Amino acid sequence: MFDAPISEARERSLRRRGFGLEFVTLGWNVLGVVVLAVLAISSSSVALVGFGLDSLIEIGASTVVVWELSGTGEQRQRRALRLIGGAFVALAVYLLIQSTVALIAGHHASPSVGGIVWTALTAVVMFSLAAGKVHTGRALQNPVLITEGRVTFVDGLLAVAVLLGLALDLTLGWWWADPVAGYVIVYYAIREAFEIFRPGHES
Repeated sequence: MFDAPISEARERSLRRRGFGLEFVTLGWNVLGVVVLAVLAISSSSVALVGFGLDSLIEIGASTVVVWELSGTGEQRQRRALRLIGGAFVALAVYLLIQSTVALIAGHHASPSVGGIVWTALTAVVMFSLAAGKVHTGRALQNPVLITEGRVTFVDGLLAVAVLLGLALDLTLGWWWADPVAGYVIVYYAIREAFEIFRPGHES
């Protein structure tokens, strides 16, 4: 339940903050797609490829929120929520297939120090942005911004999972830790998608 209606001035201020958070997210993830493409090719890491896909999904989710914040109406919000839910489903399906194939094939990635550094930085950035989005979304009484904040939080969790997988592979030679990192996120992605599409969620 949201609090009492907010003033127009307060709403404008919160919308500007929401736009700012989304544009920072977009900028970071656009850069991340390029960085991860280079790192994934050089290390042949399944986890980094999956993380690059997650960055693309986050770009899509942020674009949806920018679109939603530019307009009003419950129908627009419901459509935006469904698009974000679809992004969660796509991420879960892709990571499930990708990680399973890598484990069955016994895929060995090359240790990537660059991947460890990038995922560590991304985790810090995504968790910070997620907290800002949820806080702003609640103040703005906007379920779409709140939900996309959870997308960003899952992005941060994925960064941590990939970081652990890469670190274990590099330090202990546990090659299977790289694809297993993807399974950690499948649970969270499916849970969030279920919550979005659950009857009564948008009401």
